[in-house]
Amino acid sequence: MAGWKVWAPTLAAAILSTLHGCGAAEADRLIPLDSHLFHSLRRISLPVVSPDQQRALFATSYYDPDANKEYSYISILDIELGNTTQLTPVFEGSDRASNLLWLGPSTAGYLSKGALYQHDLAPHTNGTLLFNATQSINSATYRSSSGLLLFTASTLADGKISSVAKYLNEEKNRTDSAMVYNNLWARHWNKWMGDQKSTLFAINTTREAYGSWNLGREANLMQGLPPTKDQLLRWEVEGYTASEDGEHVAFVVRNPGPDMAWSTNVDIYLTATDGSRIPKLLTGTFKGAASSPTFSTDGSAVAWLQMETPGYESDINRIYVHNITTGNVYSVARTWDLSPQSILWSADNKVLYALTPDRGDRRLFSVEIATGKHQPLTGYGFVSNVARVGGSKLLVVYSNVTESSDIYTIDVGSSVSGLRGPMKRLTSINGDKLGGVYLSEAEDFWFTGALRDQVHGWILRPAGFNATKKYPLALLIHGGPQQASMHAFGLGQWNPNMYASAGYATVIINFHGSSSYGQKFTDSIHQQWGGYPYEDLMKGLDHVISTYSFVDASRMVALGGSYGGYMANWINANTDRFRALVAHDGQFNVVAGYYSTDELWFIEHDLGGVPFTTSGRDKYDKYNPERLADKFKTPTLFIHGANDFRLTLEQSLAPWTLLRRKGIPSRLVYFPDEDHWVNKMGNSMRWYEEVFKWMAQWTSS
Repeated sequence: MAGWKVWAPTLAAAILSTLHGCGAAEADRLIPLDSHLFHSLRRISLPVVSPDQQRALFATSYYDPDANKEYSYISILDIELGNTTQLTPVFEGSDRASNLLWLGPSTAGYLSKGALYQHDLAPHTNGTLLFNATQSINSATYRSSSGLLLFTASTLADGKISSVAKYLNEEKNRTDSAMVYNNLWARHWNKWMGDQKSTLFAINTTREAYGSWNLGREANLMQGLPPTKDQLLRWEVEGYTASEDGEHVAFVVRNPGPDMAWSTNVDIYLTATDGSRIPKLLTGTFKGAASSPTFSTDGSAVAWLQMETPGYESDINRIYVHNITTGNVYSVARTWDLSPQSILWSADNKVLYALTPDRGDRRLFSVEIATGKHQPLTGYGFVSNVARVGGSKLLVVYSNVTESSDIYTIDVGSSVSGLRGPMKRLTSINGDKLGGVYLSEAEDFWFTGALRDQVHGWILRPAGFNATKKYPLALLIHGGPQQASMHAFGLGQWNPNMYASAGYATVIINFHGSSSYGQKFTDSIHQQWGGYPYEDLMKGLDHVISTYSFVDASRMVALGGSYGGYMANWINANTDRFRALVAHDGQFNVVAGYYSTDELWFIEHDLGGVPFTTSGRDKYDKYNPERLADKFKTPTLFIHGANDFRLTLEQSLAPWTLLRRKGIPSRLVYFPDEDHWVNKMGNSMRWYEEVFKWMAQWTSS
């Protein structure tokens, strides 16, 4: 068991602050960010504010590369003082605590091993079991004002938790393992669809003065939704939230039907938490995806984000508000050209706080409900979470290219007055680890790209930088494609400072199709997968080479995952300016990819049709790397996970076969236990090892 800790953020934050603007001599004394250190960095969860607004719970997790084990623990943060005290023992592996919540002013709660535990706030103590349903609990929310406990658990078609145990026992005694499907929604992301679906339940609870709990019977809040003919195509909750008074809940579901694989129709329903009413559909006017429902603090209204274009998963998110009393629905800030990703009401219900990508940053905006006026409350960097603290403060999780995620407060004053002061750091989770480590700042640049639009990118200088030397270049190509690289400190495979520490001038370009630059810029990639983005990348590289004299244009490597992996293949078919390429879970054959992917709506929208018509086939072939297989000549490292249903394994096996058969050096790294991403820490370390070894081989670095 790890020792108990009380973190004092001041010293560690001071260490981190000295890294900014340090001179060349100081930079030489900094050690590179290596894989062992990187994978041992601590990660923090969304902080959950206490009912009295004085404290917050958050979880910290970390990986021990030497033991190949993951650990986690829960801490209490004093919001005013910034002191953090470890509350629980350290959990190992699958025993980890998740889904933190407050069960009262002095009682924390969390899920572990499918059950709900309670924990008094005295440190150095263990939690005790509060609620263990006959089926594992997947998530939980509690409203202390009413004693309402909401939770999700998987059920069969009858919607009863009690039926699952018998079913599982019968499954064990089956004489065959066949799974039979009559619909295309047979698998999604990394799992095959089964008989069990996530269902939302409510329980009324009371607590005696001496601490014991009385739990009522669970009520299925999804009862009354329209029946479905295919039992494998049933309603399944994807998200939910409850009003502060515990009277209402809004939940998110994908509309079940035979078109689920090519429809983005995701709806939000509103219902009473006592199960007395049939859920009311709030989003029936739209056939696009709805998300992020949130209740006003007085429970009179619910707001959400709505995509209005059917079949387009990267449509702009519009803000809608539903008045529960009158039934009136209206749109807010409709002329805003950015697409928020989550929203939260202010304490006085006059403003919505919106986490919104904006020109390579993810900023926190305030949006006045009455006028639609919007203004950023944060600037450079990436805000990943936000919570209210009383009426005038917000608690956020923030990172940037050189600082890993930490908890901060923002003083917003009255909600309509805007920002009243700078962010105040409350934690420095990795200050002791990153002090003295080389972390390059991002140097932003703009250039004229496709359509003569201004395109944004940035460059990181390599560790031990010397302006008189030439350095190999690593071009990191983001996926999506309607996503964007951000000024954030990611803890996965694409942290640019890992490449800078490995000795590469590291370049990122947010090409046409990227989010955060207005919806027109995002939409421009429609039927242009290998067009405008490729043009941007090539022109961006030309700009970098002509602007930064330390870049060695003869030693360049391009790397990308998902759409970035597709682009690596497209690059291979169209230019030989790179010494080597890395394609992670990319796409090689666009036509074959259509017939094997799990989400048809994405490719049907982006390419403008289906490949089984003459006109559609022409659109798919236009930017299909496989069509130009005879032009492939650049050595490539292919990486793929067996459980990737978005882009299946054959999309890496095929180009690897092509290059090997043509006698071109290539390598395949196969993870039998991963999906579209590399999730296991040991696998992530091996991923970096293989990638850096490949890059060094071809750049002589």
